[in-house]
Amino acid sequence: MPQSRKPKTPPVMPPPERRIVVATIGAPHGVRGEARVKSFTADPLSLGDYGPLFLPDGRALEIVDGRPLKDDMLVVRFRGLADRDAVKALTGQNLVIDRDNLPDTDEEDEFYHADLIGLPVTDGEGNAIGSILEIHNHGAGDLLVIRPVAGGATLLLPFTKVAVPVLDVPNGRVVIDPAFLAGPEKPPADAEG
Repeated sequence: MPQSRKPKTPPVMPPPERRIVVATIGAPHGVRGEARVKSFTADPLSLGDYGPLFLPDGRALEIVDGRPLKDDMLVVRFRGLADRDAVKALTGQNLVIDRDNLPDTDEEDEFYHADLIGLPVTDGEGNAIGSILEIHNHGAGDLLVIRPVAGGATLLLPFTKVAVPVLDVPNGRVVIDPAFLAGPEKPPADAEG
């Protein structure tokens, strides 16, 4: 007697607080449904190893084939996307995974940017400054975008050891040197470290 198969449950997009951007889909590569993909993972070829990849609209994509192109760029084929037009429609979209699918970090000073979002920020005296809203990198290093406790415009802070002397992710503690804070209308102070 044949056994009945249970229908495969489709993957469900994680809630916003657990979404991690791991790649961005680039332009189509050729005419057979391949896409250039910029991977943000330590090993670009491991992109498909972290569970389902989700588009912003919640659709899940599965990598069925991939090869390196250059540095962090891959050429991949997604299941169900068979032509250039299907891939072109996805150009520029981020791929996210569930934070729970990432391995634990090994080093004390190693963490995922997503683990910092929402952490409270204080100065060295314990005065509340705000909370981390985002982390940006425009080529000159990471910048913390801080939502001030008092509201108003966000603040920028270079993400260096000098400007952020205490970063205790397990205990949710971020201590900064307010001298390095800048509003979005002016560049942050030079903080090497």
